[in-house]
Amino acid sequence: MKMELVVAHPALKAFMCGSLSGTCSTLLFQPLDLVKTRLQTLQNSMHPGSPKVGMVTVFLSVVRTERLLGLWKGVSPSFMRCIPGVGIYFSTFYSLKQHFFQERSPNALEAVMLGAGARTVAGVCMLPVTVIKTRFESGRYNYVTVLGALRSVYMSEGPRALYSGLTATLLRDAPFSGIYVMFYSQAKSSLPQEMSSSACAPLLNFGCGVLSGVMASLLTQPADVVKTHMQVSPHLYKSTADAVRFIYGEQGLKGFFRGAVPRSLRRTLMAAMAWTVYEQLMARMGLKS
Repeated sequence: MKMELVVAHPALKAFMCGSLSGTCSTLLFQPLDLVKTRLQTLQNSMHPGSPKVGMVTVFLSVVRTERLLGLWKGVSPSFMRCIPGVGIYFSTFYSLKQHFFQERSPNALEAVMLGAGARTVAGVCMLPVTVIKTRFESGRYNYVTVLGALRSVYMSEGPRALYSGLTATLLRDAPFSGIYVMFYSQAKSSLPQEMSSSACAPLLNFGCGVLSGVMASLLTQPADVVKTHMQVSPHLYKSTADAVRFIYGEQGLKGFFRGAVPRSLRRTLMAAMAWTVYEQLMARMGLKS
């Protein structure tokens, strides 16, 4: 097995490193994703003066009605999406970087294009599982298994439903990854060389990842809300523009930032952990990430 790993193609090694990093971060931060989805799909039926429903309220409600393990509802499709999805992302990212930037580091704009391109490939490949994951987390569907859910959606709603929210997903994921890679690469390059090669390098990388994740999450939050609505209730919207009009009409501008706190926490910590683990694994394999 060790010999096979040594002779494996570098892109395959990047895929394996990315998959392992995605597994760790998905399991750890799944509850934040579930709370975010529940917040975004709350019915706007509260009367004026009613107490505001926030992240803590939803969290306690899930624990009370579905017990602690209820916070990990949707973790199966999350694994099915993130393990190959993060692997596809990092292997595509590595391949693009080696092809176009083997002799130098990409500048800020090139880093945006590099991250966005890799995320677009992974996002399109994994969208059907993303749709199922979102529905699992919403609590509105009684799916038992991921394959059963895929079959059910395909038979009852057609293959198009498995790609509902594609535009919103790409408008969320491609800019998020592009902005993240830009901030991350710029932050890392600003560090002194002796710090980057010291024992505390993983901690510094994680700090750069957290800063980059916060910026990217806030800028792409509206697209995430639109994507969630389209994937949970695809029958309500004919297009992305319909979903945007509905959210604005029901909740105003603040509706586009519902679930921002749990999503920012999850995406930021998840991306920071994934990149930190990925870079450490790649270094151990003797590859430049």
